[in-house]
Amino acid sequence: MLKYRKSASGSETYWITKPRMTIESELMQIRDRIKELRRVKAERLRPNPKNWRTHPQSQQDALRGILSEIGYADALLAREMSDGSLELVDGHLRAETTPDAEVPVLILDLNEEESDKLLTLLDPLATMAQTDQHTLHGLIERLSTENEAISNMIDKMAAEMDQRGFEAQIPPEVEIPEAFQVVVECADEDDQKRVFSRLTADGLKCRLLTL
Repeated sequence: MLKYRKSASGSETYWITKPRMTIESELMQIRDRIKELRRVKAERLRPNPKNWRTHPQSQQDALRGILSEIGYADALLAREMSDGSLELVDGHLRAETTPDAEVPVLILDLNEEESDKLLTLLDPLATMAQTDQHTLHGLIERLSTENEAISNMIDKMAAEMDQRGFEAQIPPEVEIPEAFQVVVECADEDDQKRVFSRLTADGLKCRLLTL
């Protein structure tokens, strides 16, 4: 971003400022921790004993459906141990689902502490993303599948979107403060004015109402 300043003497000064994210990225000096992409038979990958994710049957079925209709389109993550074995950081369910398949694995240059951090934060980081409901609805409308598990997954996503849309239409509850009032019935408008003047003169907070 180019900024401009003109001094009182008439001299001109230009300087360049960078967006905050660009500056932070430069200061972070982000490292590439991927050593290589390797294709490995899934059964040779060692499950991480600290893996905290569990996978319900519905997720297992949906993954099988996606692998059947699309195949592998993302790599598993693993780090190489001192004995040469590969310990998973991400992709346990895929490895369990296709043990006889050669799967794409990104080999990471991580120590145990770094591996634990990635294992802990990778999935929760993804769930922090918010949803553009309109765009997602358009995607869902265009999807087609012959797999029952994927179809169930799509139906569930659509139902959750409808529910969120319904909840968004419900106006928030308005808290009405507690108030104690006395209603005085008057004979006519002139009587109402006289009562109002008398009460306000006594320091009472009043309002004129006609029902």
